[in-house]
Amino acid sequence: RSASVVRAVGPIGFTVSGSRSDAVTGFGDLVPQFALRWNEGVHNYMAYATGNITVGRYDQNRLANLGIGHQALDAGGGYTYFNPQTGYEFSSVVGLTYNFENTHTQYQRGVDLHWDMGASRFVTKDWQIGAVGYLFQQLSCDSGSGNRVGCFKSRVAGIGPQIGHLFQVGEHHQGYLDLKG
Repeated sequence: RSASVVRAVGPIGFTVSGSRSDAVTGFGDLVPQFALRWNEGVHNYMAYATGNITVGRYDQNRLANLGIGHQALDAGGGYTYFNPQTGYEFSSVVGLTYNFENTHTQYQRGVDLHWDMGASRFVTKDWQIGAVGYLFQQLSCDSGSGNRVGCFKSRVAGIGPQIGHLFQVGEHHQGYLDLKG
């Protein structure tokens, strides 16, 4: 991380700059994931639960960390419509995340709602193009004795293009590469 500030006081200019870097080696947090998936023709459904178990290296005074410093639980569900005859696909996944307090900073992020969606079409047997979007809304305030900003609630929205490619991996398996912007 580095920063520079260029200022002028009347005809006299000055520059203030500085930099800081960091590196860390070790293990990251554990992120167990459980999912149940089923389909009925072109309709596909999913329920999931995941979380974060803090075992990764974390130090509140470092720039580089391999862990996030707190436990978290996330659960949600999804739906995908995919018709191989027309090549049209639509996917949507909604989830809620509960973050436990970071015991190093005494800071706790609020509960958040996140929604990922995508719509695309296979233009050939192997190539897919479309659009993706993301909405994130924090539902409750950040808290804890380390909270110095009061009732802070994050909100993010994004939309962009996607392109995907299916490819053969051996005789019985497929691979998939998807780029999203």
